[in-house]
Amino acid sequence: MAITTKRIVPIVLLLTALGASSQALAHAHLKNHYPASDAVMTSAPQVITLDFSEGIEPGFSGIKISGPENNRVKTAKAQRSAQDEKQLIVPLEETLVPGAYLVEWHVVSVDGHKTKGNYRFSVK
Repeated sequence: MAITTKRIVPIVLLLTALGASSQALAHAHLKNHYPASDAVMTSAPQVITLDFSEGIEPGFSGIKISGPENNRVKTAKAQRSAQDEKQLIVPLEETLVPGAYLVEWHVVSVDGHKTKGNYRFSVK
């Protein structure tokens, strides 16, 4: 059985398409975060830390935190960790009072894909 151009071209095209589709699916997915989802913190955190599956662009990424009675929590500018391009760090500019909090995040990965999500935690 000889390998001919008629057989090679479709195989090459298929492999190229599969490679391109896996790159198109690449997004920065949230892997870990502090505080954790549904965590009950005995002391208020001073920073929110989000770890992603790929590098992120801090200038196009950030969070919004809503607290008790849906009050917005003031945060400093989101920064990428100096040691890890996959980690977003957001210092809090005020001490969190006891209650439930919603963190809404959005990031743009280094390859330009946008992702967003949210999670909750509470402070005793």
